[in-house]
Amino acid sequence: MNGGKTIFVTGADGFIGSHLTETLVREGYNVRAFVLYNSLGSWGWLDHADKDVKTSLDVVLGDIRDPHGVKQAMKGCDAVLHLAALIAIPYSYHSPDTYVDTNIKGTLNVLQAARELDVSKVVHTSTSEVYGTARFVPITEEHPLQGQSPYSASKIGADQMAMSFYLSFGTPVSIIRPFNTYGPRQSARAVIPTVITQIASGKRSIRLGSLHPTRDFNYVTDTVSGFIQMMESEQAVGETVNIGSNYEISIGETVEMIADIMETQIRIESDERRLRPEKSEVERLWADNSKAKQLIGWEPRFAGKEGLRRGLEETIRWFSEPKHLEMYKTGMYTI
Repeated sequence: MNGGKTIFVTGADGFIGSHLTETLVREGYNVRAFVLYNSLGSWGWLDHADKDVKTSLDVVLGDIRDPHGVKQAMKGCDAVLHLAALIAIPYSYHSPDTYVDTNIKGTLNVLQAARELDVSKVVHTSTSEVYGTARFVPITEEHPLQGQSPYSASKIGADQMAMSFYLSFGTPVSIIRPFNTYGPRQSARAVIPTVITQIASGKRSIRLGSLHPTRDFNYVTDTVSGFIQMMESEQAVGETVNIGSNYEISIGETVEMIADIMETQIRIESDERRLRPEKSEVERLWADNSKAKQLIGWEPRFAGKEGLRRGLEETIRWFSEPKHLEMYKTGMYTI
């Protein structure tokens, strides 16, 4: 058990948040899961969690944009893992105002509440997108920040707000900066689920955006372990830490690997709607993860080409189950 600690997880209903919440419960933490209020009473992906996880959770429906609701929900919690955010890059071109409200103001609400309630640790979630196209590789935490999309700009703002609370008020904040996480439950806006769901639903002509950019993909269980190790590390206070596999691969090569695992011949069609504006596309991401190894003792279990293949096999297995596949609108593209 973990000393009866209560962990407040924002965005617990999402892709990474639900995996993180389940793992925390299984590791003996008390978890208060903050999920987006809706009239259906849905807990998002937590609705599909095992019964033993669901019965162990304290679930609060609310909105990260509401400071009063956030503070009320956080009372009595020892640590905060803040994942709630709008993350879709294409939607940020369409509705940038909502990204400022949710990602920057929402983060401010979490920080204010944590400061006033004297919470012992806040782990704020960043993203590799804040680096923009790599100016040098592998990318260390000292790489310049470049807001190449409204999403990226809002996350840079949120990161700076988080660090300002550490520097101004001594709030015990750590910033975790995951590179491209993938795995079961990910939105089909992301490239890996896009390819898997199209192939699994019988399509052989796959619609995609740019194939040449490179990414550093991380299986979700590696990202989750990064969060927990950041939360437990005293050395991580006031620090920003990359969570990445230190392996660079192009989108095109990743698609070929997926098709190979699924034993399928595919054709790729360019879909204009999936292309970012030229100067907004992040051409290259490759994480230097040496700080994570040294500071918090984190190591990816799904590293390198072999690790990526194993992670993709796990992901494909999950998406290929009919009950999971039918949750996705495989014939539609949602920005």
